[in-house]
Amino acid sequence: MAQRTESSTTVEAPPAEVLAVVTDLEAYPEWAGGITEVEVLETDADGRPLQARLTMSSGPVRDTLLVGYEWAVTTAGTGTMSWSLVEPGRVTSLMDGSYELVGQGDGTRVTYRLEVDVAISMPGLLRRKAEKVITDAALKDLKKRVEG
Repeated sequence: MAQRTESSTTVEAPPAEVLAVVTDLEAYPEWAGGITEVEVLETDADGRPLQARLTMSSGPVRDTLLVGYEWAVTTAGTGTMSWSLVEPGRVTSLMDGSYELVGQGDGTRVTYRLEVDVAISMPGLLRRKAEKVITDAALKDLKKRVEG
């Protein structure tokens, strides 16, 4: 059974700016390591993605996933964007995650939560370490994209 990994950082920008970056899935290949293609298939009335096809590549592993998104955010940009697999990929059998955005002074506290499981046998400790690397890299990439 998969366990969730969590990491946080502070981004020096208001929540609405951070939300604009995490909402723009089609731009992820420009800044989010490991994501090579994104096709948004469905959006809500506010233009936020509800379903997208993501292609991810890490070394020799390449996987294409159908992901569903849920939005519990305010107009100020605070709240949570969460996602889960609608259809598993060849390698990825479970992926649940979220970005939680909380205003903090002039910036935003971003917490990234991720739970992943794969179709191949992998010890839990190794899987959690991989999740930690993914969450830390995602937050670093997001911070650089928003602040850069």
